[in-house]
Amino acid sequence: MPKLVWREPVETTTIVNRPPGGAQAGPETPPRPGEAPGPQAETRRRVLTLGDIAGRESGGLVVLLVAVGALTLASDEFLTANNLANLARQVAIFGIIAVGQLLVILTAGIDLSVGSVLGLSGASTAQFLVAGVPIVPSILLGVGIGTGLGLVNGLLVTRALLPPFIATLGMLGIARGMVLLSTDAQTIQGVPEAFQTIANGTVLGIPNLLLIAVAVTAAMWFVLSRTVFGRYIYAVGSNPESARLAGVPVRLVTVSVYVISGTLAGLGGVLLASRLGAGIPTAGTGFELSAIAACVIGGASLFGAKGSAVGAFTGALIMGVLNNGGNLLAINAFYLQIAIGVLILVAVGFDQLNTRRSAAGG
Repeated sequence: MPKLVWREPVETTTIVNRPPGGAQAGPETPPRPGEAPGPQAETRRRVLTLGDIAGRESGGLVVLLVAVGALTLASDEFLTANNLANLARQVAIFGIIAVGQLLVILTAGIDLSVGSVLGLSGASTAQFLVAGVPIVPSILLGVGIGTGLGLVNGLLVTRALLPPFIATLGMLGIARGMVLLSTDAQTIQGVPEAFQTIANGTVLGIPNLLLIAVAVTAAMWFVLSRTVFGRYIYAVGSNPESARLAGVPVRLVTVSVYVISGTLAGLGGVLLASRLGAGIPTAGTGFELSAIAACVIGGASLFGAKGSAVGAFTGALIMGVLNNGGNLLAINAFYLQIAIGVLILVAVGFDQLNTRRSAAGG
């Protein structure tokens, strides 16, 4: 096979950058085998994005600490063991879905079907259990349903070339219709006690749901920050055409993030059915918007390539703390919706401001 030689037009062979020392960078060189994908311009952009993550996460953590501190002073019940355990169980499922949603958002996509997929997976798992299928196969089947629907989403986006918004909006309706038909819009009850223990049990006083959510978040953090696949995700979100020219399998990466999002939505549905002890066909309604909000509040950009798993989970925690504190203080739920909406606007506003500053200084 002839050796491929990288050649660029004369007018673009030199990209001038100014490192901290003031010296100019040399000419751009092509990526070598084993190196991170993408031309150096895109690689530098991605490195800056990864370096930005700590700042984005710290902003969410500051908001979370302020909210926790304020609620601790305002309510004596907030820091009680029982309330914290309930808060952990409430936040865990949202956190799992938000982490899956984040991967799609990092590629500049969106998944509006996660709530319906969650409902279908949870109700289907309950149906399998009631029909006598053992617990482990039922869980695998429930999660597998989410994985399959995520695969369909990915193929609709990459092969049918549908916009992610339209493809996943259609899947939202399909999955919700499927669960309503399969259950006749009736709650599925009678699941085994052992299945309910999965979500309602504890380990050393720590709710199982929280442990599972933390494990999922840690796994996704590792994938995004320590693997080639994670760098591919950021590269696709930054500039898919440049990533494709650099050898990144853009279609495969895009399909993969939708599959992961569907898988985690399926897992969330199984865990919610375990927590409630029943399969509820309307479960998950509106969860897709909560997941997107958690990602944005946690520092993700809807334009892609910015965000982290820890930030998404932090965003879910912020929303959970606000809702929990509102219930303790008997605050009108409508005010809480306004507060979360303001947080979203502020987070997006800061993201736009930082983008403009980076463009002006770049």
